[in-house]
Amino acid sequence: MPDELAAFGYRQELRRSLGGFSAFAAGFSFVSILTTVFQLFGFGYSFGGPLFFWTWPVVLAGQLLVALNFAELAARYPLAGSVYQWAKQLTRGFLGWLAGWMMLLGCVVALAAAAIALQIVLPSVWDGFQLLGGDPSVTSPSGAANAVLLGALLLVFTTLVNAGGVRLMARINDVGVAAELLGVVVLVTGLGLFAVRGPQVVLHDAPGASAGIGGVLASALMAAYVLYGFDTAASVAEETKNARKTAPRAVLRAVLVSGIGGLAVVVTALMAAPSLTDGQLAGHGLPYVITAVFGDTLGRVFLADVAIAVVVCTLTIQTGTVRLIYAMARDGALPASARLSSVNPRTGTPVAPALLSGGLAIGLLLLNFGNPTLFSTITGTSVVVVYLAYLLVTGPLLVQRLRGRFPAEPGRFSLGRWGVPLNGAAVLYGIAMIVNIAWPRAEIYDVTGSGAPWMLLFPIEFVGGALVIGWLCWQRLRPAPALEPAI
Repeated sequence: MPDELAAFGYRQELRRSLGGFSAFAAGFSFVSILTTVFQLFGFGYSFGGPLFFWTWPVVLAGQLLVALNFAELAARYPLAGSVYQWAKQLTRGFLGWLAGWMMLLGCVVALAAAAIALQIVLPSVWDGFQLLGGDPSVTSPSGAANAVLLGALLLVFTTLVNAGGVRLMARINDVGVAAELLGVVVLVTGLGLFAVRGPQVVLHDAPGASAGIGGVLASALMAAYVLYGFDTAASVAEETKNARKTAPRAVLRAVLVSGIGGLAVVVTALMAAPSLTDGQLAGHGLPYVITAVFGDTLGRVFLADVAIAVVVCTLTIQTGTVRLIYAMARDGALPASARLSSVNPRTGTPVAPALLSGGLAIGLLLLNFGNPTLFSTITGTSVVVVYLAYLLVTGPLLVQRLRGRFPAEPGRFSLGRWGVPLNGAAVLYGIAMIVNIAWPRAEIYDVTGSGAPWMLLFPIEFVGGALVIGWLCWQRLRPAPALEPAI
């Protein structure tokens, strides 16, 4: 593998110590069913009612299309930084760099969004975790403020772990993923045993309510937010043994296991919820179902397992972010690249990117201190930005396929003759989802009803600002020779 890295112009600096399970775990824990489904189940139900279930298989199918294309790229370019490296190989100039830039911003936003998920579970485990104010609801000022405090403390911890080395990160991640997989099995089994209605619940609106097509489309934010980040399984390729074969499998397993497991959690939760109409399911989401079904004591134990999943999810998102910063910096593609591409000889880890990513995520949380729209705004924006980064890979890849410049390579994962239709479908899905989530809905981006246009348009403004700042950075970094594509 060192010789293969040399073919791309790189030296083996990161320590190659991860096996297949650890690579899968990196992608799976970024997605983290227990973290993200618990975080947004109530949100999805409040918009779509039981029908919001159907957004899940649609998003799973769309993301599987993306993952199949990513798996093919992972086999050809087993390099740290995944999305950035793939885009750089596929397109020339600013667009290739822009994919990495947007993914970096999306990862920082996702890192902040994952960290504040502690607010969903910890106060339900023990009310002593509500350190600020008395209302733990994330849509209240005190709940939002407490979410920032808990999230910031978690980010300090994950930053220290990521700076400590990949082996420490992998051990924590492997144990956490095993606990999460076990938790998902226990949760689905338990909810199924205590179901009070059949699976046909997903075929109808809640009694006395009508979600409508607009509500169902808005509820897609939950599934869209849950099912991304599987590319992290390839982002640790330079630390993975036999990466050309391991990384594609890890990417596909991460999205499939996460998608099927999450789908099972959603349907069994709807089957076991004591009521679909009392407002508890929309207001308190899965913690309400868990406590009602398993009882107070067992419910708290399970919620503690969810808290572990939140920690591991946040840790892995930061790991992927660190590898992306490192990959871009060693190409001279970021300001202060010399410092950011430095690998600590003792830990074999890029320490500066860990400190930078943690600091930026904490800063983003502090900017939203006490903001009741914190959850929906940050999650919606992260989806738009990351899906745009994915589109900047699948789009140029489709162009290369249509031009006949991406032939199958013997012995490596390939879509073969299905490459063009599957790639084209992935592009169409990405465009549709970006438009849907970025749509200026007051229910997502202005839950307080202030009517401020800047709040409704926040994800569009964020992307616009990112493009302007990115273009200015690109003008300064443009001469870097490593930014030229290899294809």
